[in-house]
Amino acid sequence: MKIKAIRLKNFKAFREAEMRDIPRMCAIVGANGSGKSTLFSIFGFLKDALASNVHAALTRLGGSRGFQEVRSRNAEGPIEIEITFRPKPSAPVMTYFLVISEQEGYPVVEREILKYRRGSSGPPCHFLDFSKGKGTAVTNELDKVGDGTELNRESLMLRSPDTLAVKGLAQFQRFPAAMALGDLIENWHISDFHIVRARPEQNAGYAEHLSTEGENLSLVTEFLFRRHREIFDKILEKLSQRVPGINSVEAKTTEEGRVLLKFRDGAFEDPFLARYVSDGTIKMFAYLILLYDPAPHPLLCVEEPENQLYPKLLWELAEEFRMYANRGGQVFVSTHSPDFLNALDINEVFWLVKENGYAIIKSARNDEQIAAYMAEGDQMGYLWKQGFFEGADPV
Repeated sequence: MKIKAIRLKNFKAFREAEMRDIPRMCAIVGANGSGKSTLFSIFGFLKDALASNVHAALTRLGGSRGFQEVRSRNAEGPIEIEITFRPKPSAPVMTYFLVISEQEGYPVVEREILKYRRGSSGPPCHFLDFSKGKGTAVTNELDKVGDGTELNRESLMLRSPDTLAVKGLAQFQRFPAAMALGDLIENWHISDFHIVRARPEQNAGYAEHLSTEGENLSLVTEFLFRRHREIFDKILEKLSQRVPGINSVEAKTTEEGRVLLKFRDGAFEDPFLARYVSDGTIKMFAYLILLYDPAPHPLLCVEEPENQLYPKLLWELAEEFRMYANRGGQVFVSTHSPDFLNALDINEVFWLVKENGYAIIKSARNDEQIAAYMAEGDQMGYLWKQGFFEGADPV
C-alpha cells in the first residue's frame, strides 16, 4: 500500500490543507502546536471509525463535544477527509472521500465514496457511494474491471447513518474494493509507545504484533523467539550493535503466569529485568521489534522517535524506517531532531506552519532555496536548524 495524497478540510488545525506526492518514507517537522500530532490523528480517527463508528471516533478524538471540537475553530460546513492511495502495485490508484456533518446534534456520514480512474481521462468509477446510511457498492473484482459499464452495483442500507460503509462491506468477499480498503485501515499502526508501559511484566498470553503503547513487548518477544527465531536473532544482532554490552534478550514465564522481559549484559552473570534497563535500550529494542515484524503494517506512524535515544543512533534508525518502507509498507515520522533529518532525502521531508491560525503543509522539494542548498551537499537537519524552513521556527 502507498498513500499518494491527503486532502483535509475543517479537520482540527487543518482548515484547508493538502499533501501530495507522498513518498514511502515521510518525515514531518514543525514547531510545537503546528499540527504534527493532528496529521497523525487522521489515521487513528479512521481506524477508530472503522472499528466502531464515526460518533465514537469523534468522541475519542474531541471529547464530549465530538464533532464541534474536531471541526476547525470558527469553521462552518462538514469535515472532509480525502486519501488517494494505491492498495497494491498491480491495482489502480484509488481515492477514499469521507464527508462528516451533523444532524440534530449527532454526527452522520454525509458522503462516503471509494473511486478510481483508469488512465488519465474519463469519469471516475465509484466502487462505493453512500450517503447517510444508504448507497451502492460494486461487487466486481478490482483487476477485472475495464470501465464503468462493467461495474455490477448493489443497493444497500446500513444500520446507522454514523457507520462507515467500508466497515460493513469489508466483511463480505463480494465487495472486494471495500474489503481491500477495510483491511488496509484495520492494519495501520499508529505508535504511541510509552516506555513505562513496556517495562512491567505481563500476564501470560499471546501477541504477534507490538501494540500501540507497547505494553505487550514481552509477549511479542516470546512469539518471535518461538516462531521466528531467525528474525529474533537479527533483532538481537542489531540491538547489540547499537547498545554496547547487550548480547541477549529473553521473555521468561514465571510460575505465577507472568512474562518477564530480561536483558543480559555480557559483563554480568545475571540478566537485568526490563524495569532496570535504560529507557534508550527499551525503546531501541521495541522499535526493532516493530520494524522487523514478520507481517509488516501497510502504514506505520511514529511520533518523535528520537526521544531517549543517543543522537548518533538516529541516522541508523532513519535508515531502518526507510528499509521498512521499501519492503512494502509506508512510514510517517514526526521529528524535532536535526540528526534524524540529516539522514533524509529532500523528497522525504514536509513541514507544517500556521497561517491565520490554521496549519498548512509545505514540501521541502518545492522550496527553491532548500533544493539549491541540498544540491550543493548540505544536509536537511542543518538547514532546518538554521531556519531555512520558513515559518517552522517558533521564535
